[in-house]
Amino acid sequence: MNFIRNKTSSLLTDTELLDAYRQSSDLEILGQLYARYMTLVYGVCLKYFKDEEKSKDAVMQIFEELVKKLKIHQVQNFKSWLHVTTKNYCLMLLRKESKYQISSIDDEIMEMEDFEHPIVIEDIKEEKLSIMEKCLETLTPEQKISVELFYLKEKCYKDISSITGFELLKVKSYIQNGKRNLKICIEKNSSE
Repeated sequence: MNFIRNKTSSLLTDTELLDAYRQSSDLEILGQLYARYMTLVYGVCLKYFKDEEKSKDAVMQIFEELVKKLKIHQVQNFKSWLHVTTKNYCLMLLRKESKYQISSIDDEIMEMEDFEHPIVIEDIKEEKLSIMEKCLETLTPEQKISVELFYLKEKCYKDISSITGFELLKVKSYIQNGKRNLKICIEKNSSE
C-alpha cells in the first residue's frame, strides 16, 4: 500500500477542512482531508473488488467524485459519509460489470451452434421478469417503492428518504425486508 502516502499534517478538524474546501475549491485542502481516510477507502474497495490494482484505481476515482459531490452535499460526518460513498461506488461498479458480463454471456450463447434457439432463451428471461413483477406487487407499498428506487432507479438511501418522506432508518428497513420478501416469493413461484 505504498501508493497511499499519509500527509496529514493539518491540525484542522474534518469539518474545518470541508468548510475551507467549499469556500476555496482548493484541491490541496481536499487532499489533506482525503489523505486521512485513504486507507479506509482502499480497504473498502479491496473488500468488494478483491483486486489491489482495481482498488487503487477506485481510490483515485472516488477522490475525483468527491471534488464534485462535496460542492453539493452537506456532510456532517465526513468519515461515515465517505465510507457510504465508497461502498456505493464499489457496488455500482460491480453492478455495471455484472450487466456487461451477462450480456457477453448472452452473446456467447447466441453464437453456439448446438444451443437452444434464442426464442427459448427469451421466453425464460420473460418468465423470470414476469415472476419478479408479480412478486413486487406482493410487497407492502413502502417496501415496493423503496426496493424499486434502490435497485431499479439506483437511488441511495438519502435520496429515497427525500423522495418518499420516509425516515432514513425506515428506508433501510423497507429495502432489507422487501428484498427478503421478494426473494422468498421469487423462489416459491420459480419452483412451481
